[in-house]
Amino acid sequence: MHDLEVRQFACLDDNYGYLVHVVGTEITAAIDTPDAGAITSELDSRGWRLTHILNTHWHPDHAGGNEALKQRYGAVVVAPADLEQRIANVDIAVGDGDVVDLGGVQASILALPGHTTDHIAYCFKDASIAFVGDVLFPLGCGRLFEGSPAQMHDSLQKLASLPEDTVIYSAHEYTAANAHFALTVEPENTDLAARVAHIHRLREKDVPTVPTTIGEELRTNPFLRTGSSAIRQRLGMEGCDDVAVFAEVRARKDNFRG
Repeated sequence: MHDLEVRQFACLDDNYGYLVHVVGTEITAAIDTPDAGAITSELDSRGWRLTHILNTHWHPDHAGGNEALKQRYGAVVVAPADLEQRIANVDIAVGDGDVVDLGGVQASILALPGHTTDHIAYCFKDASIAFVGDVLFPLGCGRLFEGSPAQMHDSLQKLASLPEDTVIYSAHEYTAANAHFALTVEPENTDLAARVAHIHRLREKDVPTVPTTIGEELRTNPFLRTGSSAIRQRLGMEGCDDVAVFAEVRARKDNFRG
């Protein structure tokens, strides 16, 4: 089995771009296309040629560079099946349970509606890594632009069920703001307090806080901790179901100005 090399680099205001290169082959995939110029520069610096584009969802900061990159490299565009066809020039449409083969390396597709109805993740299970777009962030989750709280909660639970050592690559650097909010929801969580202090040290040096791991998020991310008695007590929701608790945490984050 071939190894994977992942290159992470800043794009736009707070996006991350990712290139996944299958070592020992000519195959290189871009996970989303936030900035065609930045992606091209990174490819040139590594001496790689883009063969695939793997889109997580249709938002312009994730698919906006598709056309330019496809025209330049002839890359195969893999994207979520979408009846509205909001991603142009799709070569392979995929859905939950499908598998994308990159020269013998396989990425399993997880459907993760909530942020958008079409959102998917690419899980390279043999390498214990997953590219989750705007669904799960360190200490946070994506806004609900199209889906319901129940959908997003279910999507997060899908990710939570992955092995705890799974490395999670998110699409944005939102962690400092997420950390401030998380402390308002579960201030007595000692794992969270230690992590927030570490995050502040990283950001002071402009060091990325992405990637994270499933295990780290299970211990500290309030959106994955809706069953926490401490969180439920703080919200006054001891007798509520997990979806209701998630919806309340998400609503509070939407209105948070800390």
